[in-house]
Amino acid sequence: MESLDILAIAAHRDDVELTCGGTLIKAAARGQRTAIIDLTQGEMGTRGSAQLRAQEASAAAEILGVAARENVGLPDAGIVSTPETRRQIAVLIRKFRPRVVIAPAPRGRHPDHRVAAELIRDACFIAGLAKIDPATAPHRPTKVVHCLTYREDFEKPTFVVDISAEFERKMAAVRCYASQFDGATQAGEVYPTSEPLYDVIRYQAAHYGSLIRTRYGEPFFTYETMRVDDIAALEVSTF
Repeated sequence: MESLDILAIAAHRDDVELTCGGTLIKAAARGQRTAIIDLTQGEMGTRGSAQLRAQEASAAAEILGVAARENVGLPDAGIVSTPETRRQIAVLIRKFRPRVVIAPAPRGRHPDHRVAAELIRDACFIAGLAKIDPATAPHRPTKVVHCLTYREDFEKPTFVVDISAEFERKMAAVRCYASQFDGATQAGEVYPTSEPLYDVIRYQAAHYGSLIRTRYGEPFFTYETMRVDDIAALEVSTF
């Protein structure tokens, strides 16, 4: 398979749409190859079913413009980071050979999200070890970035992607999960405010956009310091 520019890996179907859907839409429109790996089938979800969520995920993937979407089938509400699960994810990383991997926030209220962040980051490293799976060629992504959408409470974003032009398509992808979100006031890391979930997503995206002086944005965190070669080209006005 042709190498990817960006591979988004998340714990549950719908996590990618909620946290970095606009970024994937923007990348695809730029001609970059993107894909999604969902670690679980969402079988423990209070609403809907794993089968229905699979259909919803497929519809959302069309809107996001990804080249592929795969499901690992790890237990929902039971993701663990073990040598075997790290190897499973590492093999998929070798298959897709992405330059950048998008992972969940390092902290979160859902155990699957927190564990997945560590699992994915470790798998990216393991994927570069030749003897992990001799049948596949080693590949280690250049960059791992973590979604901070709804999780800005523990760390400021390292950077924010302007998704003003992509936001309505992002919302169309989110709305594909009607079984999960129609009539809901919370989901995943989205804390309830008593207002409809769709409105809260819009408010949050507007907040992130305001950080970079745009209408809508999606925030990300990296452990590495970002490099700047031309300080005179820096964007986002101080005043």
